[in-house]
Amino acid sequence: MIIGKKLFLARGIGRHKEKLGSFEMALRDAGIAPYNLVEVSSIIPPGCEIVSREEGLKYLRPGEITFCILAKQQSNEPGRLIAASVGLAIPADKNMYGYLSEHHAYGETEEIAGDYAEDLAVDMLASTMGLEIDLDKAWDEQKQIWKVSGYIVQTRSITAATVVSPDGMWTTVVAAAVFTDYECR
Repeated sequence: MIIGKKLFLARGIGRHKEKLGSFEMALRDAGIAPYNLVEVSSIIPPGCEIVSREEGLKYLRPGEITFCILAKQQSNEPGRLIAASVGLAIPADKNMYGYLSEHHAYGETEEIAGDYAEDLAVDMLASTMGLEIDLDKAWDEQKQIWKVSGYIVQTRSITAATVVSPDGMWTTVVAAAVFTDYECR
């Protein structure tokens, strides 16, 4: 069994004449290009510590296989707004697992995409706790209710959003939650 004891967030934007090249540039901008990223589903292990990107990278070596949640959006359509976001929802009970969500969007600003990714993560976590969530309500209103109830102590998102340049260069945005400092049993 492999469990990430730490988690860090990263985001990046890349532009290149080739689609794959723009993806590589976005990974470089995010600081996670030298690793073999393996995408996993959306669970934050119980007790997993969220650390800064700089702290998390200390545990990784170039070429290492590492697990992540990755949101990605790409386009070469001039003027197209693209966004990629990862949302987190971590329960107050440190013995319970949390949730991560990926959101890939066209036409959404960084703020809108980030809020939506948080909503997705919160909805998944709340449903495991038996809470009814109305996602049509304002996020800030629900956030206050959840903080008062003591169920969710931390929610956040990381988002990359940009507009494709007029020259139509391939543009990629990525947002990632990268696991590190693994425990193997």
